[in-house]
This record gives sequence, C-alpha cells and structure tokens, in this order.
Amino acid sequence: MGTDDRARGLWVVLGASGFVGSAVVAELRGRGIEVLPLAAPRLRSEASNANALLEESRAGSSALGGGSLVEAFAAADVVVNAAGLATPGGGESAQMTGANALLPAVVAWAAHTAGVRRVVHLSSASVQGHRRVIDESSDRAPFSPYSRSKALGEEVLELLAADSLWADSNPPSLVTIRATSVQGPSRPTTLALAKISRSPLASVASPGTAATPVSSIAALAWFVAEAGLHASEVPSCVIQPWEGLSVSDVLAAAGGRRPLRLPAWLCRTTLKVGYLISRLLGERLHGPIRRVELMWFGQSQSPGWAEAEGLTPTPGVHAVLEQARTNSQTPSS
Repeated sequence: MGTDDRARGLWVVLGASGFVGSAVVAELRGRGIEVLPLAAPRLRSEASNANALLEESRAGSSALGGGSLVEAFAAADVVVNAAGLATPGGGESAQMTGANALLPAVVAWAAHTAGVRRVVHLSSASVQGHRRVIDESSDRAPFSPYSRSKALGEEVLELLAADSLWADSNPPSLVTIRATSVQGPSRPTTLALAKISRSPLASVASPGTAATPVSSIAALAWFVAEAGLHASEVPSCVIQPWEGLSVSDVLAAAGGRRPLRLPAWLCRTTLKVGYLISRLLGERLHGPIRRVELMWFGQSQSPGWAEAEGLTPTPGVHAVLEQARTNSQTPSS
C-alpha cells in the first residue's frame, strides 16, 4: 500500500482535452503533480484481431507516431492513455480500431523505450458485455463495434506484456482500468439520462433494487491517480470501484421522482426483440438498447483490487445526477 514518490514527478495524459482526460488532469494538478497534457496521434487500423495489432504496433511504431511519443514521454514517471474514440453507437471503422485498439500498444511501446515506470490505460467495462456481474477477469464478451474495439485494446496489451521483446529489459507496469458507466453533470449522455428520468419512460424491472455500475467522473479520475501513484505492483486489469447505487436510486436522483416498476418478463422480452431488430440493421441500435437494459436491470460488479487495497473513492454519483437534473432543466442561452 501507499504511494510511490517517484510517481509525483511528471505525468503525461493523452486525450487530455476529452471528458475523462480533462478530469484526470484536474485531479492530478489538484494533488500538486506536474502534468503534460498531450494530444494522441490519430491512427487507423484494418486489423481484426489482437495478434495483428501487436505486429502492426511493433513493426510500425515510429511511423505511427511512436517517435514523437517517446520524446514526450522522456521525463515521465507515469503515462495515462485517456484517448480513444467514444462512439458506443457507432459502426466498425478503421478510425475506431486505431484509436481504441492500436493506440494503446503504440503508447506502451513508446513508454517502454522512454523508460516510463507505469502506463495506465483507460478501457471500458462494456468489454464484458451482458454479463450479470462484471469483474477484473480476462473474460470478455463485447457486443458492439465500440466494445469490440475496447476489448481488442485490452487483448493487445495482454499479448504485449507476454511478448519476449517486451520482457527482455525493464518494461513499465501496464495497468488497464475498466471504467464503468461514468457520468458528469454536463456530459450529454448524463443530461439525456436526466431527461429520460423525468419522463414517463423512466422505469426499472421489478423490484428495482438491482445494482448499477453508474459512476461519477470525479471518482474515476481519483482512482486513475491512485492506481498510478500506488507503490506496489498493480494488477494488469482493475475495475473502477462501485459507488453503491441501485437502478431506482439512479433514476430518482436524475429525475427527482421514483421510477415506474415494470414486470421483469416484459422488459426481457422487449430487449430480446430490440436486439434482434438491431442485428438486422447491422447493430446500429445496440448502444441505445444497451442503455435501456442497464436502466432496467443494471449490472453488478465484483469487489476487486481497489476494495482489497482500501482504495474506494468518496461516492459522488448521486450529487452528479442531481446536478445534471438541474442542468437539463436550465434553458440554454
């Protein structure tokens, strides 16, 4: 336990202008840590599996922007990869694979060359798909183009850590954090949730007590900092700690009233039909349907490394949802 004083040196945050990256930068600076915000190189890849991505990153790291990253990482103790293409409802594309699957490997190779101590990569709990309980295992069941690209990003880092060229020297510690359903008071998806929560569509599958992975951006940023600062070895994959809300709690906080309870069998049937229609349309509706599924049934998560280490943030998601409710009711100027 404890923190590594070396990690209080320079941190490089890729994707620092994004939703997660900007929150991580603010958290680190609030702790007095020097931060270099960095735009990530825009990559494309047609690869469809992790082995191909590993070869692509190893063979062309310099051409893919790795050289400039090595330069930027030269004095860094920790690198955070918060970059990526966050389009849960989007289709397969070379841009999405490049941003979410190839970039993590390129960043890792550059960090290795530069002598960085730890790389923290931001992934998504969506890689485990429809599992009733999400955890820190390598079990992945992605269900959409976005979740498949994030799963490939995890897989290529696993292969990289086992690669002989990687392990022949003193490589950085690679830590993947699976972010859950992260909300912010002004985030468009959170504002949309607040609007739905005030509408007649606000509902849960009876009895409405299912746990939900809905979480706050401040808690995620705090956890990223703690994982990077941790003095001991951190597991290769850890999940953002649960903040304690049920599906009914989320809708009540975001909408200001208790949601309607629907028969669970009706919800399951509706989802089954919805996913069938979405598959016929090339999975274009998978993202919205998945959000409805989480609203109705939630998703539990197993206590992981964070809980074992006592690294649980102060829950902030209830306040975030209440603030989003206020923001969604305020007319834009």
